[in-house]
Amino acid sequence: MVNILLVDDQPSRLLSYEAVLAELGENLVRAGSGREALARLMEMEFAVILLDVNMPDLDGFETASMIHQHPRHEKTPIIFVTAVHITDLDRLRGYHLGAVDYVFVPVVPEILRSKVSVLCELYRQRRELERLNRSLEKTNADLADANAALQAEKANELHALNQVLERTNRELAGTNATLQAEIAERRRAEERLRDADRRKDEFLATLAHELRNPLAPIRNALQLLRTGSPEVTGGALTVMERQLRQLVRLIDDLLDVARITRGKLEMRKRQIVLRTVLDDAIAAVRPVIDDARQTLEADLEAADVEVDADPERLTQVFANLLNNACKYSPPEARLSISARCEDGRAVVLVRDEGIGIPAPQLEQIFDLFVQADTSLERARGGLGIGLTLVRQLVHMHGGSVAAESAGGGLGSTFTVQLPLSAARPIGDTRSGEAIPAAQSSAMPSARRRVMVIDDNRDAADSLSMALRLSSHEVRVVYDPLKAREACALFRPEIVFMDVGMPGMNGYDLVRLLRGEPWAERALIIALTGWGQETDRQRSREAGFDHHLVKPADFEEIEMLCNAERREGGGVASGVAHG
Repeated sequence: MVNILLVDDQPSRLLSYEAVLAELGENLVRAGSGREALARLMEMEFAVILLDVNMPDLDGFETASMIHQHPRHEKTPIIFVTAVHITDLDRLRGYHLGAVDYVFVPVVPEILRSKVSVLCELYRQRRELERLNRSLEKTNADLADANAALQAEKANELHALNQVLERTNRELAGTNATLQAEIAERRRAEERLRDADRRKDEFLATLAHELRNPLAPIRNALQLLRTGSPEVTGGALTVMERQLRQLVRLIDDLLDVARITRGKLEMRKRQIVLRTVLDDAIAAVRPVIDDARQTLEADLEAADVEVDADPERLTQVFANLLNNACKYSPPEARLSISARCEDGRAVVLVRDEGIGIPAPQLEQIFDLFVQADTSLERARGGLGIGLTLVRQLVHMHGGSVAAESAGGGLGSTFTVQLPLSAARPIGDTRSGEAIPAAQSSAMPSARRRVMVIDDNRDAADSLSMALRLSSHEVRVVYDPLKAREACALFRPEIVFMDVGMPGMNGYDLVRLLRGEPWAERALIIALTGWGQETDRQRSREAGFDHHLVKPADFEEIEMLCNAERREGGGVASGVAHG
C-alpha cells in the first residue's frame, strides 16, 4: 500500500476523489490547503499528489514549486486538477514545476484511476529498484573488505549528515533558506564521498598495476627457463627472485596497513642501537640505489645511541623513506641520511634531490593511498601506503615524522624524531644482529628423509623438487587424510606441512602425528601464509617445532633440514622460528 495525497480546498471534491480512487486500495491522505499539504509531506512520502490549481493562500503552482524545492520530494509526481480552462503558458508553467499531467473537472473516474494507478505502480517499481540497488551496494561492500575502514568512515559521515538533515527538517520545516543551506551541505558531503571513492578506485587500479608489473617478468623468466638454455637460466632465476621479493613486499605492506587500521599490529620493543637499524635499512635499499646509479651519503656518527624499539619495524621505517627518496629522484642523484641528538631525542633526516612535494600535498602526503606523482608517465612503483606505514610505525614508537619541501622539482626532506632510552654513546656494540646469510649457508649439508604435506600441488611439488636437488629423500602427500599412513611407511625425519587444508587442517593433523612413534624425534614445520604472532603461538601449542611464512626463503628451509633432530619432544636447538 502506498500513500496518495489529495489536495483541494473544497471538501466535496476531496470526497469525490476518495470515491473514485477507493478501489485502488491505497492510503488516501487529505489536505485542505497548500500549507496543510506541505505539513503532510514533512510526515510521510507519497507516490503521487493530486493538486488543485485554484486555491486561496497558496495556489497549486506555488505549492508545487515549494514541494519540489525539497530534496526528498523533488521527484514526487504531481497531477494538477482544474475546473477552469488554462492557457498553454499555464500548462507549460505547470510542467516546468514538475507536473506529470492535468485532469479537468468534472473528473472522468476511469481516466483519473488509470493515471493514478500507473504512477503508484511506477512508485512501487522505483522503490523496488532502490531496494535492489541497496542490496547490490551491500554485495559490493562485502567484496571491498580491504577498504573496510574507509567505507566505515564514509558511512559514519553520511549517517551523521542524515541526522543533521532530519533534525533540521523537523525544526525548520517550511523555511526555504534553511532547506537551501542543508542542500548545499549535502552537496559538499557528496563531493567528499566522491573524492574518497576516487582515491579508492585509484588505489585499486594502482594495486592491479603493481601486481602485474612483477608478474610479467616472472612469466617471461619461466618461458626462458623452459628453453633449457644454460646461458639464460641464471639471469631468469635472478629476475624471478627479484620480482618475487617485490611481490612479497607489496603484500606485506598491505597486510601491515590492515593490521594498523584494525589495531592488530604487534610491536616487540627492546633496547637497541639506532645505528644498527639505520645500517640495516641502508643495506636493504642499497641494491635499488645502485641500480639507479645514485649516491647515498650517510652521516651516522651521532646514531650510536639506544632507543626502545622493534628493530624490524624501525628498519622498515627508514627503508621505506630511503626507498621513497630513491624512487622519486632522477638517476645519479645524491641522497643523504644523517642523525643527531636533540633534547633527549634522536633525529634522523632523509634528504633527496627528487620531484619534491607541492605545498598543498605536504599535509596529505602521509595519508592512505596518497602519492606525490600519480601520472601514467611516472617510472616509479608503489601503492601510496609506504609513508602511511612510516607515520603509524613512528607514532607507535612514541616519535614523530614530518616532511619538508621547497616545492615541485626541489627535493624533499623527511625528519624522524624518536625518544632515546639512554642519551649516551655506546661505541660500535650492536645488539640483536642476525647471523649472516653466508654463515648460515655454510652449514654442512645432510641427506634427510623429508615429507611435504600440502593440498596445493604446485607449492608441494616445487618444494619437493628443491629439496631433492639438495640430495634429500622426499615424499609428497596432497591429501591430509592420507598423511598418517604415508608417514608411518616413510618415517620422515622432517615434515613440512601446510596449515589450511581441506578435510583436516594442519593443527589437527600435527596433533595426530605426534602420537606416532616415528614422530618423537621428527621436526614438524608449519609452512603457511598465516604469519601473525597469534598464528605462531597456535602452531607451537598444536605441536609444530617451527613456523615459516610463505613464501619462505629456501636457505632457511635448508638450514632447518640441517638442524639437529628433535630431542625428547622439545624444539631442536640452534634454529630460530621463522
